Amino acid sequence: MNVLVTSAARKVWLVEAFRRAVAPEGGRVFAADLDPLATTLRVADGAVALPRMDAPDFEARLLEACRRHDIGLLVPTRDAELPYFAERRAHLAAAGVVVHVGPPETIRLCQDKRAFVDHCLTAGFTVPHTFASAEEARGKTAFARPRTGAGGRGVARIDDPAALAALTPWDAWVVQTFVSAPEYTLDLLADLTGRVVSVVPRQRLRVVSGESVVGRTVEAPVLVDRAVALSTSLGLVGHNTLQCFFEDAEPLWIEVNPRFGGGAALGFAAGVDTPRLLVEWLQGAPVVPRLGQYERGLTMYRYSADLYVRGEA
Repeated sequence: MNVLVTSAARKVWLVEAFRRAVAPEGGRVFAADLDPLATTLRVADGAVALPRMDAPDFEARLLEACRRHDIGLLVPTRDAELPYFAERRAHLAAAGVVVHVGPPETIRLCQDKRAFVDHCLTAGFTVPHTFASAEEARGKTAFARPRTGAGGRGVARIDDPAALAALTPWDAWVVQTFVSAPEYTLDLLADLTGRVVSVVPRQRLRVVSGESVVGRTVEAPVLVDRAVALSTSLGLVGHNTLQCFFEDAEPLWIEVNPRFGGGAALGFAAGVDTPRLLVEWLQGAPVVPRLGQYERGLTMYRYSADLYVRGEA
């Protein structure tokens, strides 16, 4: 099976994980990115040139590339492209390409942080207190996030009235009580029917620009149980990244990214190699539940590496 990773950017770890999954059977991993200097275009088995998603010929070019390279699995990695691929899952499946993405409504609930908060409250999951107005938040320490932001862009701690007044329009923001409890990420894998197969909880020990750069797998049965329930309520499929604060009783859910997160490689190393499992399922292997089957106390330190290429830019 051949795999195409879109918006691959610098996600070398993801390209290499899928390569390990498909190479034993002769499969190849291709990478696509608008940036001609993207690192993954140099490390993948092949580079695919695609126009912007809003280009009139994007879909035709994508389908042609999938036919030319015999792509069986397409893995979108950028938040902005998930709605596009969610809407076209069936169309691409008819062309022989399985897309690693959830249903459109699942993607909408996860990407609209206000809709996510409302869903959690309706379904019985706890979240940090969310202020209904600037007047309610006045005089309190708050944390603001753009309603549809990604990658930690625009997030801010709010301590004074001037910063609070700058959050306009209010409906474009999700403003919640500032929480100082430990923060956790759960790498959750569900099969293509939505049944949860594995959850690997890890504490985020250091975060830079919204991504965990130091993390450690932990024993957290409460988090695992609640993550399974939340996933079922949202209809998640494939690999997903769930984030919460947790200290005592119930986790306070922050958000769900329905895609591979930046620190997902820690879960692979801890014994749940989700790229390999996804490939095996698509090749007909049975789906075997793996809840609790991961290494506890494994710490990952992420760092940059240099790649030297001769003869090209």
